Amino acid sequence: QVQLVESGGGLVQAGASLRLSCAASGRTFGVYNMGWFRQAPGNEREFVAGISWSGSATSYADSVKGRFTISRDNAKNTVFLQMNSLKPEDTAVYYCAARRLGGVTTTGTLYDYWGQGTQVTVSS
Repeated sequence: QVQLVESGGGLVQAGASLRLSCAASGRTFGVYNMGWFRQAPGNEREFVAGISWSGSATSYADSVKGRFTISRDNAKNTVFLQMNSLKPEDTAVYYCAARRLGGVTTTGTLYDYWGQGTQVTVSS
């Protein structure tokens, strides 16, 4: 069992940066592939970024490539999402998710555990 708690969201102006964190419980965090997803009102949940259990492989949605960076610190059971050059269209609730087997995937239904989400609002 893994429990995930996101933090770091907030209200910022366009062009600003935020760093989201996802803290995981349990001693086996290092074996989980992790993902960040987001959901805006009226929209479906969408993949943002993913990182393999070792950190050696990452994946990004086209909409955030070059602006967002996913990383992890297995010693601290934490995964991060550095978000730069934020745009109003990045406004959403951001969720982290953990997947035990199968590597990084953009398909949310293949993740085993989810956090409660953190709100990111970008004003124009």
